[in-house]
Amino acid sequence: MLHLRVIATPDQSAAVTDLLAAERGVTHLVVLPGAARQPAGDLITCDVVRESADGVLQGLRRLGVEAQGGIAADDVELAISVAADRAAREAPGSGVDAVVWDEMAAKTGEQTELSGTYLVLIIVATMIAGIGVLLDQPILIVGAMVVGPEFGPLAAICVGLLRRRFDTVWRSLQALVVGFLAAMVATVLSTWALTAVGLVDREMLLADRPLTSFIWRPDALSWVVGLLAGVAGMLSLTSKKSGSLVGVLISVTTVPAAANVAVAGAYGVWDEAGGSAIQLVINVSAIVLAGLLTLAAQQLWWWNVARRSRRRVAA
Repeated sequence: MLHLRVIATPDQSAAVTDLLAAERGVTHLVVLPGAARQPAGDLITCDVVRESADGVLQGLRRLGVEAQGGIAADDVELAISVAADRAAREAPGSGVDAVVWDEMAAKTGEQTELSGTYLVLIIVATMIAGIGVLLDQPILIVGAMVVGPEFGPLAAICVGLLRRRFDTVWRSLQALVVGFLAAMVATVLSTWALTAVGLVDREMLLADRPLTSFIWRPDALSWVVGLLAGVAGMLSLTSKKSGSLVGVLISVTTVPAAANVAVAGAYGVWDEAGGSAIQLVINVSAIVLAGLLTLAAQQLWWWNVARRSRRRVAA
């Protein structure tokens, strides 16, 4: 359930109130005339179940509320109310499966910014993975997967393509390309530095590494894992299952592949660097494809749910 706070101008307030009152998934509707000061207007609050939230937000946008007022939403962790239970029963579909597109756009949009924090995280993750590659230590590889922030821009690309927000797609691509390039350059430099002080050497890369060799030996299963990770990752975002997202991050070899490119390049082992680069491209492509198809399937599903609901109401 979401808690909505709407600021509407006096001439919009009645239409907004009527829209919210008519929606079966809305409850706890409160109207405070003239309570808002910046921007000035009426403050209208309500709780809306997730399966109805997208339709409500679209309706408010059609009224132009955001142009002169504002719309804010927060998650409701606990609602003890018979009215809330009734709203959840009467709203079509299941709240666990619901997709709130404005929420998805806001959540993934935050991940497209090429910030200092993003760069530090992806650089640190890649450097950790680089050490893990040389030591043939899966624990370090898993740790690097969790630290890496690259799934955010990948998810933003999926949302941007589906919603035709190509500025979001462009910013996400910039974050990915610049982030991976910076991370690989930093990993090359760190590998040279560690070699200079005698902590690692080229023979460690050339040695048999059975636990991490999959990183630079892509095969058909690389596509399968990438596709499955894209589906699971997108579902974890739309359903707000952060625990599932951690599992997805652990299954994706994007950061380790970039690290292996850097380490192999630092030592001039170009066949291994090339294999790792192919692995990176396969994983990124598979995640974006699977994520886009998952979002499209969810959108189609909810269109059908809304259509069946309108038919029942009309009957």
